[in-house]
Amino acid sequence: MTAVGGSQPQQKLPIVILISGRGSNMLAIAERAANGELPVEVRAVISDKADAPGLAAAAAMNIPTRSLSAREFADRPTYDAALATLVQSFEPKLVVLAGFMRILSPGFIATFADRILNIHPSLLPLYRGLHTHRRALQAGDLLHGCSVHFVTEELDGGPLVIQSRVKVLPGDSESTLSARVQQQEHRIYSEAIDWFARGRLELREQGPWLDGQPLEAPVIHTAGA
Repeated sequence: MTAVGGSQPQQKLPIVILISGRGSNMLAIAERAANGELPVEVRAVISDKADAPGLAAAAAMNIPTRSLSAREFADRPTYDAALATLVQSFEPKLVVLAGFMRILSPGFIATFADRILNIHPSLLPLYRGLHTHRRALQAGDLLHGCSVHFVTEELDGGPLVIQSRVKVLPGDSESTLSARVQQQEHRIYSEAIDWFARGRLELREQGPWLDGQPLEAPVIHTAGA
């Protein structure tokens, strides 16, 4: 069980955020934490790419940053073991994946079992993996969106927590659709992290629970609502 007790935490929940690129979700989380809108302490931002723009952005906010390249390791399990050790050194209660473009090994996931969250730019289980906006447009979908889920060994297949639905508009391109979805990512990711930090959200053997009740389906938001 992973909840941090109490609906009103006495101290901020320590988190570590993993990124690979610009880290727009990381910045949204960090800014809300700095403004007191989110009861978390960002202990570190870690990237698998030393030149990830998000590292400089995090450093500008006085957040400790680290990079660890997979090229320096013989294989994925060895890299993930080193990454897990690095993450553990900051003693997080929650690991937040924010555009971290690597599939995590079972060993890493086991180290932080039930306390890894990810956000994915589709209405899972639709469009796991990459190029989700393109695939939604090609399929002629009327609704697209994003999902927050707990991370398990199944790629983009962990228990769903919250989703936001976004209408696909006539004339939408990948970039215009992506921009609207990203706005909702910032909204629902912070909400899910807030629930976890306040002890409202936890992952049990039976699945996710919210406010002491099993979450049989993800909480649904609609853009503009």
